[in-house]
Amino acid sequence: MPGTAADDPTIAKRNKLVINLLLISAFVVILNETIMGVALPHLMQDLDITASSAQWLTTGFMLTMAVVIPITGFLLQRFNTRPIFIAAMSLFSLGTLIAATAPGFEILLAGRVVQASGTAIMMPLLMTTAMTLVAPASRGRTMGNISIVISVAPAIGPTISGIILSALDWRWMFILVLPIALAALVLGIIRVPNVTTPVRTQFDVFSVILSAFGFGGLIYGLSNLATSPEVGIVPLLVGVVALVVFVLRQVSLQRRDRALLDLRTFKSPTFSVSIGMMAISMMALFGTLIILPIYLQNVLGLNALNTGLLLLPGGLITGILSPFVGRLFDRYGPTTLLVSGAVLVSADFWAMTRLSESTPIGLVLVAHIALSIGLALLFTPLFTASLGSLTPNLYSHGSAILGTIQQLAGALGTALFIAVMTAQSTTLATQGASVVHATAGGIQHAFMYGAIISLFAIPAAFFIRKPAVPAGELPMGH
Repeated sequence: MPGTAADDPTIAKRNKLVINLLLISAFVVILNETIMGVALPHLMQDLDITASSAQWLTTGFMLTMAVVIPITGFLLQRFNTRPIFIAAMSLFSLGTLIAATAPGFEILLAGRVVQASGTAIMMPLLMTTAMTLVAPASRGRTMGNISIVISVAPAIGPTISGIILSALDWRWMFILVLPIALAALVLGIIRVPNVTTPVRTQFDVFSVILSAFGFGGLIYGLSNLATSPEVGIVPLLVGVVALVVFVLRQVSLQRRDRALLDLRTFKSPTFSVSIGMMAISMMALFGTLIILPIYLQNVLGLNALNTGLLLLPGGLITGILSPFVGRLFDRYGPTTLLVSGAVLVSADFWAMTRLSESTPIGLVLVAHIALSIGLALLFTPLFTASLGSLTPNLYSHGSAILGTIQQLAGALGTALFIAVMTAQSTTLATQGASVVHATAGGIQHAFMYGAIISLFAIPAAFFIRKPAVPAGELPMGH
C-alpha cells in the first residue's frame, strides 16, 4: 500500500545512510575539480612546466568528465548501486594516489584523468539514487543537500588549496584527501546496499565514440578558445558535428530503448527549461570563479590565500542556505524561489560591472555573498524540478544530461569570461592604459556579458512548476 515501505524505520534508516554516504563521497570528489587553480603557479615552478601545460591539469579533468558522464546513463541502468559506487570511489582513490606520488607532470596529469573518471560517475549516481529512494514530497530537502555538493565544493576548492599551499607542498592537496576517499570506499563496500533493479540493455559503441568526440571536442575547444583561438576552433567544430550525429543516433536508438543517452527527457517542458536555466547558472558560477580571483589578485593586489579566504563566506552561505531552500521548495514549489534567485543573480552581475581598481574589498565580499545567495535559490529548485518531472525509467539519463550540461556550461562560462576580459584588456592597453586599469576594464566587460546572459533566466523562471506526483508513486528500492 502507498506509504507502507517508505514508513518502515529500517528502510528509512538504510536510505538515509546510503544518501549521506553518497553526499560525503560526492563532496570529496567534486572538490577536486577546482582545487588545482590556485596551485598552478606552484606546479609550474616545481615541475618546470609552462602555464599552458599546467592548465591541462584542470582542462584534462573537465575533458574526462565530459566524456565519461554521458556514459553513466547506461551504466546506472545496467549495473547495481553498490558496484557502481565501488568503481567510482576506487577510480577516484587510485587517481588521488597517483597524483600524490607523481614524480613529474605526465604522471600527475594521468592521476587527474583517473580521478575525473570516478568523479564523473559519482554525481549522476547520487542524483539517480536520491530520486529513486526519496519520496516526491521530500525531494526538495534532499536536493538541497545535493546542491551543497555541486555548488559549494567547487566554490571552496580554491580556498582549501590556498590554505594548504600557504604551509605545505602541493602534494598535500592529494595526500590529505586520500584517507577520506579510502574511508568512504571501505564504508561503501561494507554498508551500501543495492537499491536499484538493473535493466539489461545493449551498449552502443558508436554512440560512445560520438559522445567522446562531441562533448570532449566542445570542452577542449571552449577551454582553448579564449587563449588560443587557432587551437580551439578545430576541436570545437569537430565537437559540434559529432554532437549533431550523436543526437540523431540517440533519437534513432531510443525508439528501441537502446540509447546511450535517452533524449526523451526533453519532452518534459519543465526539464528542458530547467536545463536552460541550469546552464546559465553554471556559466555564472564558473565564470565568476575564474574572473573574481584574477580581479582580486591582479587589480586589488591580494595574495592567493587572502583571495581564497575572501571567496569562502559565499561558498559557506550557499551550503547553509541550500537545505532551507529545499524545505521551501517542498512546501511552496519552485516559482518564487527561482524568480527571486534569477533577479538577485542578474542584479548582482550588473553591480559587478562597476568593479574598478578603487573598489573597496568589503564591497567585493558583499557582491560575492549576494551572488552566492542568488545561486543557492536557483540550484536546489532546478535539480528537483528537472528530475522530478521525469518518469523513473529516465532518472539515470536525466542525471547524466544534467551533469554533462554542467560541465559544458562551466567550460563555456570560463571561456566566455576570459575571452571578453582578454580582448577588452588588450584594447585598453593599446590605448595607453596601465596594466591594472586595463585588467579592471576587461573584467568589467566580462561581467557585462554575464549580466546580459543572466537576464534570460528571469522570464524562464516563471515557466517552471513543481512536478505533479503520479498517483501511487513511491520511492523504489524497498
